[in-house]
Amino acid sequence: MRCAFFFSLLIFLGCSPVQKADEKITLDAIQLTDLSGKAIDVSQFSGKAVLVNFWATWCKPCLQEMPSLAITKSQLKDEPIVFLFASNETLERIARFKDKQIFEFDYFHLGNMEALNIQALPTTFIFDRNGKLKFSETGFRDWTSPESIKVITNVIKG
Repeated sequence: MRCAFFFSLLIFLGCSPVQKADEKITLDAIQLTDLSGKAIDVSQFSGKAVLVNFWATWCKPCLQEMPSLAITKSQLKDEPIVFLFASNETLERIARFKDKQIFEFDYFHLGNMEALNIQALPTTFIFDRNGKLKFSETGFRDWTSPESIKVITNVIKG
């Protein structure tokens, strides 16, 4: 009986979102290429907060999260924040996915998922205007909730 309790506790804790940002990760550590294969210089986002959503075409929670990210992106369109969507799948697969979607997202290929210690999808990082990681979470989130909007706006305000 005790083993079942501890096993259940381990499963519960393993599925819980992680919200503590790893201060060692900075925006410039993320290796992105656009869908034509051109490397992205993330320094172009200097002075803006950056939300990076790590996802995959096969990830159901990732796909379920996208509509709320689209709404939140639209609501914050006048704020100094950039939304990026990064997958480590092939450029062709990401492009095919993009062509079938209604979302106006900036999709990218991620070249270094392991180096960023991303262990599950979806994972979202939010960086401040100086490229420092201020928020990290693994798992589905309703980004339209007041709590989620507050998380983002707190990073924007710094």
